[in-house]
Amino acid sequence: QVQLVESGGGLVQTGDSLRLSCAASGGTLSSYVMGWFRQTPGKAREFVAASRWSGGRAYYADSVKGRFTVSVDNAKNMVSLQMNSLKPEDTAVYYCAAGVITTAQTMRPLEWGQGTQVTVSS
Repeated sequence: QVQLVESGGGLVQTGDSLRLSCAASGGTLSSYVMGWFRQTPGKAREFVAASRWSGGRAYYADSVKGRFTVSVDNAKNMVSLQMNSLKPEDTAVYYCAAGVITTAQTMRPLEWGQGTQVTVSS
């Protein structure tokens, strides 16, 4: 079983940048795709971004394309999400996830981290 631990959340202002990190351990990590989801109160958890451990193509939700970048560090078993030009609507709890890529070019999560809060003030 994969264990995922996020870090890097916090309170920022509109237009600021923030970097989230996720330390992965256990299981056969190379068999997973790694990514990020987010959730606001009363709403379903939504896909944000994903990348394979081998790198290459990344997958993004339309709402974050051009602003967020997902990356993996195989040597450290770390997955990061660089978030630039943050908006108040990016405010959410962000979850690291391990899973698979779907035919819809999004991610089906199989394992979750505990989540980290990101708040963007206007």
